[in-house]
Parts: sequence; C-alpha cells; structure tokens
Amino acid sequence: MNAGVGQLLDALPQTQCTRCGYPDCAGYARAIADGEANINQCPPGGLEGVARLARLTGRAVEPIDERFGVEGPRALALIDEDWCIGCTLCLDACPTDAILGINKRMHTVIDAHCTGCELCIPVCPVDCISLEVVTPGRSGWAAWSQAQADHARSRHDERLRRLAAVGVDEPTVAVEAQEPLAHDPAERKRAIIEAAMARARAARQP
Repeated sequence: MNAGVGQLLDALPQTQCTRCGYPDCAGYARAIADGEANINQCPPGGLEGVARLARLTGRAVEPIDERFGVEGPRALALIDEDWCIGCTLCLDACPTDAILGINKRMHTVIDAHCTGCELCIPVCPVDCISLEVVTPGRSGWAAWSQAQADHARSRHDERLRRLAAVGVDEPTVAVEAQEPLAHDPAERKRAIIEAAMARARAARQP
C-alpha cells in the first residue's frame, strides 16, 4: 500500500515537535512516504498514531522507538513571568506562534495554541519555561483531538507563510539537507538553539 504524503500528514498529531527527527510533521510524512523513516517515530501520536500510519502504509504496528521519546500525557508550556527576561528566543522556536511577547518584555503562552512540543524549553537562557501536564492518565491521540491537530496545523502553516514572507526558509529547526536531528540530548539542544538564533538574525535583517 502506497499512501500519499497528504494522507500520512493527516494521520499525524501536528505537534511539530521534531522528536521524529525531522523539521516538522510534513517532513516526517515525506520521509515515511519515501521509505526513509519508520512509522514508530512519533511519541505524541503514541501507539494509536503508529496504528493509523500502519493502516495507510501496510507496515506492521510496532511500539514507539524510544530513541525518539516515549508516549506520554499532553502538556502545556508555562512561563515563569518573574524570571522571563524577554529575550524572544522562545518566540522564534515556537512552531505555532503560541507565545506572546516583545523584546525585553515578559512573555506568556497562549494555551489554546500550545502543542506541548517543548522546543521553547532548551532555548530559554534563564530556564523560566516548564511543562504542565494537562491530560493525566491520557496519552497519544487519547490526549489530543483531531480538532486540536487541525488547529495546530493551520497555525504552523500560517507561521510558514509569515516566515517565508521575510525570507526565513527553515521554520522549525535548521537541518542540513533534511537530515534527521541528532538523538543525543546535548546535540539536539545545541541544534535547536542555533536554529532559533539563526532565524532571529534572519528575521531582523532588512
């Protein structure tokens, strides 16, 4: 069975978290379609997500590959406003523009737009961002509705259009030639920080 990229993308939870090793859900869907990625690399989708992809691809259902993380409850980012210095790095890292703030002013997270992707956490220089579990006892698609996935996808698509308008091509993480991200936590953190800083510099250029 050869599912199209669009069908595979529709089966993903759209958290845009990059845990699969690709810049966003679309990148992962393309990699699956091209036979370059397995269907068990999406922890936010959980085992139900693997089953959805298995039905589309004809591949066997397998447990989530723990190199990419583990299935767990959905969480929201929370900014400690007393410690926020307004550096804007979290704004650059957020794939759904869920963080509101301006330079040198306190930032806050808009819960309805947050996917719990965690990309804002490693770029914060003062460690003022944490995660708050909002679906205890529920994980994967049991903790994330199709409506939420559709909303996150539309937010991400709009972000892509906005960044493209100012000449920023890589929306989520800077990955050379679309290579999967390093699985080592230190290397992953470094890559995310470097990507966020590069996007910030590019966006501020005339």
